[in-house]
Amino acid sequence: MITRKRLTTGVGTALATLAVGLGSALPAAADEPSAAAPKVELVLDVSGSMRTRDIDGQSRMAAAKRAFNDVLDAVPEEVQLGIRTLGADYPGEDRKVGCEDTRQLYPVGPLDRTEAKTAVATLAPTGWTPIGPALLGAADDLEGGGATRRIVLITDGEDTCGPLDPCEVAREIAARGTHLVVDTLGLVPNAKIRQQLTCIAEATGGTYTAVQHADELSGRVKQLVDRAAEPAVAPVATEGADSCTAAPKLAPGLYTDRQEIGEHRWYRVDVLPGQELRVSASVAADRAVDDDYGVLLRAVTVHGREIVRGSEAGAGRTDVISSGLRYPEPPAEDGDDGRGKPAAETVCLQLAHSFSAPASVKRTPGLPVELTVDLVDGPDAASDAAAFGLGRGWWPLGVLVLTGLVAGLLTGWISRLRVTVRRTH
Repeated sequence: MITRKRLTTGVGTALATLAVGLGSALPAAADEPSAAAPKVELVLDVSGSMRTRDIDGQSRMAAAKRAFNDVLDAVPEEVQLGIRTLGADYPGEDRKVGCEDTRQLYPVGPLDRTEAKTAVATLAPTGWTPIGPALLGAADDLEGGGATRRIVLITDGEDTCGPLDPCEVAREIAARGTHLVVDTLGLVPNAKIRQQLTCIAEATGGTYTAVQHADELSGRVKQLVDRAAEPAVAPVATEGADSCTAAPKLAPGLYTDRQEIGEHRWYRVDVLPGQELRVSASVAADRAVDDDYGVLLRAVTVHGREIVRGSEAGAGRTDVISSGLRYPEPPAEDGDDGRGKPAAETVCLQLAHSFSAPASVKRTPGLPVELTVDLVDGPDAASDAAAFGLGRGWWPLGVLVLTGLVAGLLTGWISRLRVTVRRTH
C-alpha cells in the first residue's frame, strides 16, 4: 500500500527532477549578472567606559551584547554582515597604541550566526575610543560592489584620539563617492557626544539615535540592518502648503520637507475606489527642544470632514517621532470621471507637531520631515466579510449579543437542573 507520506515524497521527487530538467533547457539565465548583496558592518565601542552599569540595571557592554545576539538572529539572508570593534584589545596608557586599537572581529560576508555570536561573547570593555580609525577601517571593509553599504556605529562616548576628528573622517568617506551611509547610536544622552555623532551621520546621509534601553538598542539596530536590504529610494523634496487647496499633489513615494515649530503642513493624494492609502510621517528634532512633544497626522476630505487620524506623543529626550494612518476607499458602485474610469477622491493630509523650544533656539529652517505615501489594493468584499470586528458593521455586534443571550440561558438552565438533582437526592 502506498501511504500518503510516500506518495508526497514521490511527487516531490518527480517535481524536483522536472524542475532540474526545465532549468537546463531554459536559455542562459545564469549568464545574467546577479544583484550585488547589500553589506553592513556593525562597529562596536568596547572601551573601558562600557563597563558602566546604567542601561536597565546592566552594563552598557552587556546591553550591547544582548542587542547583537538579537540582531544576528534576525539578519536577512541576503545581507552580508561584518563586525568591527574599537578599544577592545589594548588596556594601557600609551595613546598612540590605544588609538590604533580597532580590528575586524567578524569579516563582512554570508553570516554564520553561531560563529558571530561566539566572537561577540569574548568581548570585554578594555581601552580607548578611536572612532575615527574605526570608521576608516570599516569603510575599507565594505569596499567593492554596487549594492547598499552601511556602517552602524554603537558607542557611549566621544572619540579620544584627536586630532583625527571622526566628523572629518565621515566627510572624507562621503567625498569618496562610494554611497556609504554611517548611522550612529549613542548610549549616553550627552550634548557633546550627540553633537559629534550627529555630525558623523549627517556627513554621510545617515541617522543619529540616542538609546538608553536595551530593547531600544536591539530594535534600532535591527531596523537599520533591515533597511540595508531594502531597495534604495531617493527621497523627493516637496513643500507643504498652509491649506489643502494650495497643497502639492503627492504620488506614492518618499518625500522630505521642513516644518517650523507651530506650523501646519498640508499635502494632497488622489485615491481611487478600491485602493487603500497608507501614510507615515516622521519629524526629527535636530536641535535643542523641550521634553514634551507630539505629532498628529490627519486625513480629511476637501470639504474639511475628518476621515481618520494618527497621533503619537511622549516626554523626555527624543530624536525622531513618527505617526501613520490607513484609509481604505470603498470600491465604486457607480459613476466615473466621464472617460469610463472610476473617479478618484482627493484626500487632504494635515501634518502638525507640538515640539516647542526655548526662545534662544532658531526656528528656521524648520524641523526635518519625512513623509511616506503608498497606495495599495484595498481589501476585497470577501475578506471584508471574513474580517470579524465591530468596525465592519452591526452584524458582528448582533452575533455577539445573540451568543451572550444563548450562553446565559444555557448557564441558567444547567444551574437549575443541578439544584433539582441535588434536592431529589
